[in-house]
Amino acid sequence: MKKIADLPETIAVFPLPGALLLPRARLPLHIFEPRYLAMIEDAMKTPERLIGMVQPYESRGESLHRIGCAGRLTAFSETEDGRYMISLSGVSRFRVVEEVKGFTPYRRCKVAWQGFERDQGPTETDPALDRPALLDALRRYFTEQGLSTDWDSLKDAEDELLINSLSMLCPFDPEEKQALLEAPSLPTRRETLITLIEFALRRGGNDEEVLQ
Repeated sequence: MKKIADLPETIAVFPLPGALLLPRARLPLHIFEPRYLAMIEDAMKTPERLIGMVQPYESRGESLHRIGCAGRLTAFSETEDGRYMISLSGVSRFRVVEEVKGFTPYRRCKVAWQGFERDQGPTETDPALDRPALLDALRRYFTEQGLSTDWDSLKDAEDELLINSLSMLCPFDPEEKQALLEAPSLPTRRETLITLIEFALRRGGNDEEVLQ
């Protein structure tokens, strides 16, 4: 695994609303726009094969959030009609320094990796995780959202895999996804996740209760 000092200063970025990538997690993507097909092809020519996933601001046009997560392109296949099916493996979060203007059809940014050394460390644990309580809230949330999952796998999943997978898969708003991304530690992300689930349940059941 590369160290922070070895990661490139400039990377391609993919501003995809609602798509969350976290360190040590995997994100499958279906690529079909010509500019992003070019981005994938260019990334595969580099030693690092990195692509930065960034949430765009919904109310600020082309503006990007300052923190994103870079993933290494670890799986690639092409369909008969020229689309790409890829998988990104989360390497590290980064802070956007500035956007780089150039001749590529996709966006690129100069980024800083400092402050996210934890992302390239060992798998995190969450000693305070109350798994039964989390899964109970999750069952109610999934029922309300019409979602299904393999509950046996969730019961046995490691702390980081459980919390990060749920953070990535739950259909939260882009700003809520950003809050999960920016959580400084796994326990903080778990707290944010539970807050978002509970808020969604209250909002779905009784809007007045949320306002009290």
